[in-house]
This record gives sequence, structure tokens and C-alpha cells, in this order.
Amino acid sequence: MSLLWTAIIGLIAGALAKAIMPGRDPGGLIVTMLLGVAGALLGTFLGRTVGWYRPGEAAGLIAAVVGAIVLLFIFRSIVGRRASG
Repeated sequence: MSLLWTAIIGLIAGALAKAIMPGRDPGGLIVTMLLGVAGALLGTFLGRTVGWYRPGEAAGLIAAVVGAIVLLFIFRSIVGRRASG
């Protein structure tokens, strides 16, 4: 059940990140879900580094969305630089 819950939260976080940063992004449902899950992992890592989360705690939805936005920004900057150069 934990894997299913992670996938659902990842899908929501990825969709919110794409809605906040509109533009052309590749992929559909699976890529959006993976973006949200990776964003949650990044949010958890950054939260533990800053001291917001203890070991064993996971990031919440807001941190997952922020992490997904950061990853989406990095992806777009790499792809944009490669396409124009």
C-alpha cells in the first residue's frame, strides 16, 4: 500500500508542479508521476539537510511540489540550452 500511496502523491505533486510552471514538457502520466516522486525525494533530502525533517520522516506534499518544480526547472534549463546551442 505504501508504494501505491507514493505513486498517488507523486502524481499529484508532479501535476501541481507542471500546473505552476506551464510549458512544453515531455511525457504523460508516468513521467508526471516520476517527476513528483523524484521531487518528494529531493524535498526530503533538502528538508533533512536544513533540519526540517528527522531521519525516517518523509517530505509532505508542499515539499514534494517544490522539489518537483526545482527538477522541472533544471530539466528545462538543460534542454533549452541544448536546443538553442
